[in-house]
Amino acid sequence: MILEKFLDGRVIVKVGDITNEAVDAVVNAANSTLLGGGGVDGAIHRKGGPAILQECKRIRATEYPSGLPTGKAVITTAGDLPAKHVIHTVGPVYGANDGRDAELLRACYSNSLLLAVHSFLSSIAFPSISTGAFYYPKQEAAQVVSEAIATFLDTDIALEEIRLVFFSDIDAQTFCRHNHFESSEI
Repeated sequence: MILEKFLDGRVIVKVGDITNEAVDAVVNAANSTLLGGGGVDGAIHRKGGPAILQECKRIRATEYPSGLPTGKAVITTAGDLPAKHVIHTVGPVYGANDGRDAELLRACYSNSLLLAVHSFLSSIAFPSISTGAFYYPKQEAAQVVSEAIATFLDTDIALEEIRLVFFSDIDAQTFCRHNHFESSEI
């Protein structure tokens, strides 16, 4: 269910299950091990199947043997998901980053968007990174996320659609009330 559109319709806020999004890439709110976990991470690995885990293990063995750093992003197959790829990023645990929480959350979105463009993708769907088990305040995250996306889209024309997919209507409404996008459409 689409709630709102922003930035000439390039950003869509909706309620749904990110594992059902038929886009070029869904973003996984991963943990640094890239080996699956709970929440969005677990759901993506379960529904996407073993191909995602195999590629994550390869990335761990070659590029990030100590784990994916917070704010960085990597891309894998989407396995059995309707999306074509999964972009994995590690969000910040709120309050555990020496005052760099907003910078690191912004990096999750910016680096994921940049990776999508470098991979010639035109549509991407994000969950609400760090606002669950990592305790990032939802109102504060809405401001950081909307500013990061708006800044990115100011200079990018390749990405046609960015979906912000919230699992609950309450969380989507909170984002819609507290974002910093210039204007709303729908």
